[in-house]
Amino acid sequence: MTSPIHLDESPIRLERLRERLPQWLQRFLPIGGGQAHDHHGKGMFGFTVFLLSESIIFVSFFVSYIALRLTTVQWLPPGIKGPELSTSVIVHSVVLLSSSLVIQLAERALKRRKLNKFRLLWLLTSVMGAYFLVGEVQEWLNLDFGVSTGLVGGTFYLLTGFHGLHVLAGILLQMIMLARSFIRGNYNKTHFGVSATTLFWHFVDGIWVILFSLLYLW
Repeated sequence: MTSPIHLDESPIRLERLRERLPQWLQRFLPIGGGQAHDHHGKGMFGFTVFLLSESIIFVSFFVSYIALRLTTVQWLPPGIKGPELSTSVIVHSVVLLSSSLVIQLAERALKRRKLNKFRLLWLLTSVMGAYFLVGEVQEWLNLDFGVSTGLVGGTFYLLTGFHGLHVLAGILLQMIMLARSFIRGNYNKTHFGVSATTLFWHFVDGIWVILFSLLYLW
């Protein structure tokens, strides 16, 4: 019995677009005009759209922050140093960004059926993410301003806090995927959850690069 075909009636010819993309990007678009059995492709496409909607929220925060910085005469209140580029900030930022490589290696290990290696690298990614969150909380405790300290306080805690929630969500997703790896045969046919979580983690790391530039380098 052949699988039913769902015709792609969208104005964008996804199949033609997919063929022009690099191979590493092709997995985020469904194949074959929306074949019923292409659950992984459909899922990744839907998850990519979800991340794009999340990007809109972050972009609105970034634009607001830039506009406020450019239009505020005295950004830092008297006696306030503001967020500083300390060694601790650099270290936990490097750890977070390095975790993108680790989680990518973990997904590759799963594709090659190396389950134990996947579990080890996947768990290491979660530990690196948790290390970043602990470092961020420690930084908050050592700052000389709070949420109510003018625009610098409100914007800093909003941006870093919202990003921190995404890091926490990524760690929780990783724990769920790790637990599912102990279910026999769970990842034999598809590993959409692992691929989606990996993509989400890359997204979180990419957002931090922008935040780091705005908050500490500007």
